[in-house]
Amino acid sequence: MTLLLVPPDARPPTLAFPQSLALAVGLGVRVPPSDALNKINEPGDTEVLRKWLLDNADASLLIVSLETLTLGGMIPARRVDTSLEEVRKRLETLRTLKEVSPKLRILAHGVIVRVAHDNDPLEEKPYYGTWGDELRRYSELSDRGSRGQEVSLANDIPPEILENWLATRRRNHQLHLDALDLVADGILGHLCLTLDDTSTYGLAAQDRRALEAKTDDLGLWSQVDIYPGADEVPATLLARALNPEPLKVAVRYPSVRSPLAEMRYEDRCLGELVKAHLRAAHAQEVERIKDADLILAVNAPALNQGEVQPDYMSVDTAERHSPLFVENVWGWLNQNIPVTLADVAYANGAEARLMRLLAAQVRLSDLSGFSAWNTAGNSLGGALAQGLLAHQVKHQEKWLGVRFNRFVDDYLYQTHVRAEVYAALPNPDPFDLGEQVEQAEKMINERIRPLAETLWAEHFADAKHDLIWQPARLAWARLFTGVFEFRVKARG
Repeated sequence: MTLLLVPPDARPPTLAFPQSLALAVGLGVRVPPSDALNKINEPGDTEVLRKWLLDNADASLLIVSLETLTLGGMIPARRVDTSLEEVRKRLETLRTLKEVSPKLRILAHGVIVRVAHDNDPLEEKPYYGTWGDELRRYSELSDRGSRGQEVSLANDIPPEILENWLATRRRNHQLHLDALDLVADGILGHLCLTLDDTSTYGLAAQDRRALEAKTDDLGLWSQVDIYPGADEVPATLLARALNPEPLKVAVRYPSVRSPLAEMRYEDRCLGELVKAHLRAAHAQEVERIKDADLILAVNAPALNQGEVQPDYMSVDTAERHSPLFVENVWGWLNQNIPVTLADVAYANGAEARLMRLLAAQVRLSDLSGFSAWNTAGNSLGGALAQGLLAHQVKHQEKWLGVRFNRFVDDYLYQTHVRAEVYAALPNPDPFDLGEQVEQAEKMINERIRPLAETLWAEHFADAKHDLIWQPARLAWARLFTGVFEFRVKARG
């Protein structure tokens, strides 16, 4: 089977991760030329992408980002002023592909435009750096008003800025409505429409309700998922595509309260978020471990997801029992029950305390998957994709690399090295490091290589494989996304 992978952008979590998963299970993978993908907020070339897709229509499976196909990438989709007419023309490429290759299975995903939590002028409209607070307030009040609450939408936002911002949202929303028509017409086999960095109230919630209403009207729920997520969706759709029969998954937490815990960048409690990700990945939740093909162990708070470690008020509280949680993981592995671990106790990195407990009892390479990347939804989707594909692995060296990379990135880098480098740099801009990129990459390499080599030696090394490390770098001119390149080489 050959996979065409058109990701939201070229960052490792959205491109290298699903690509590596596909290679590990024996798929041939083709990805677009680099100039067809965006560079932060610079759109990719959609015409190059269209031609590439038509030239590769002989593939078996296409996983495609709607924003990359029509607007040059997930981030450019929030910024560019491309007309709806042009967007619809580009979307028609999928109909053409299906006509040229009727057996091509197309799974698509789109991201409901977020209302960013940070005043980021690079990933959002340039004016968001100045007007972010006001736009967030407008978004929340507008949604509250649409639900019947009495609110005042009075604001100081310049009318031309507000209209430009809303027009971009309307265009992207229509793209997603049109994509539902492609499902109804048999062009798309499955469609995931996800909410990135979302919240309970806001314009994204209004968009979600409208998309759900159309899905109701068309009777498409067997082929559509609408839920919080973003970067992990290509991997989720890969797991769905390769498991025609749903695998059975038992979910376990460190606290009976964890399913009700509030997540920082999601619009629902953790338990409901887990249900949504299981459904999107085509997995079936079961209560009893003896009925399960896989255990999804979710390291979670009892109350609220944290940001800065340690958080003794919301995360590391008396209402959860981390040592017992880790002992249970160890026990399941000793019974040869596959376990994949999603760590959502904190956003943007693994919990340091959990990792100390886990490393003391468990050989980390025994886990079928691990993820602690970014939001709770990102982590859940990443861990599930690994766990649901583990039984299909054909290339052990690639599979070792997939899981080792998640520990290097989500734990060593996100939990430790990233904060250390940020603190060591002189007055770094969190959105654009500019001329400090080279200095930052040097610091990252000095810190992370010895940590990674120790982790490999203690938890991944065996008699059949060697680790060949390559210098780390940054995907973009900001610290949030590192690129950790290495090769796991089979000996002999």
